[in-house]
Amino acid sequence: MGKRTWKYALKVIVALSLFVSVLSGCGAPNVKDTYPLESVSGSGNSTSYVYRAAGKTVPEVAEELKEQREPEQMSPQSNERMFLVYSDEWYHLQQDPAKKEDTLIEIDSKKYVEQNYSSSFLKGYLTATVLDALFDSLRGSGSYRGYSSRDVYRPSQGQYRAPTVQEKKAIPPITVERKGSVTRRGKGSDSSVGSSGSLFDRGSSSSSPSRGSISRDRGSSGGSSIFDSPRKSYSKPKTRSGSGKISRRSRR
Repeated sequence: MGKRTWKYALKVIVALSLFVSVLSGCGAPNVKDTYPLESVSGSGNSTSYVYRAAGKTVPEVAEELKEQREPEQMSPQSNERMFLVYSDEWYHLQQDPAKKEDTLIEIDSKKYVEQNYSSSFLKGYLTATVLDALFDSLRGSGSYRGYSSRDVYRPSQGQYRAPTVQEKKAIPPITVERKGSVTRRGKGSDSSVGSSGSLFDRGSSSSSPSRGSISRDRGSSGGSSIFDSPRKSYSKPKTRSGSGKISRRSRR
C-alpha cells in the first residue's frame, strides 16, 4: 500500500471523527443509562442490591433489561412491579412509593429469594414451575415482598443499609444501552434526522418541497447578465498600421 493510499485513509478517518463529533453536539441523546447503587443487604451467596432508575417507569426499565439479556421468565407488564428471572439472579422492578416517577431495581440472588420471599406472593407473578424449582415444599418461606414494602414485610435475614465506599467500588452501577435517534436543531417542524432508522434519511414532509429558480429582470434596460443571449455580430476593432526599423547597436 503506497503513501498516497495511507494519506487518503487517514483523511477519511479524520473526516468521520469530525462528523461524529458534530452529531454529538446536535441534540444526540445519550444511548447509555447508568443506574446507581442505593441499598444493599445480605452477604455471601445470599445478597440483594437495589438500584434506582430515575424518571423511568417499570415497563420501560423491564424492556431495557430484556434487550440487554433475555430472561428465562418475565412477569406480565405492570406499572407497579415486574419480575425478570435469570438462572443466577432475580430482578424485581418496583415503582418507588415515595417517588412514583422512579423505578427501584432490586437484584436478588436465588438464595436470597429462597430465604426471604413469600412464595404465595410470588405465585401471582410467576409460574409454578419456576417457584417449585426454587422453593422446597418441605420448608416454609418468608414474608418478604420486595424493597418497596420492606418496612411492612420485612426480610427474614438482615436489613437493608446504604452501601459503603468499598461496596460502591466493588459493585458497579447498572449500565443499560438503549436505542435513540439523532436530531438536529432547526426552525422548521421537520428537524429530525434518522427518524426512519437511517442517519441520512430525513423522512418525507407533508408539504411539497419548494424549488428554487434563477431569473433575470426583463424590465431593466441597462446592464448585462451572463444569461443574456449572445450577440450575432461584433464590430471589428480599429487598428493602425505603420512601418518601423530595427537597428543593432554596434560595439565600440
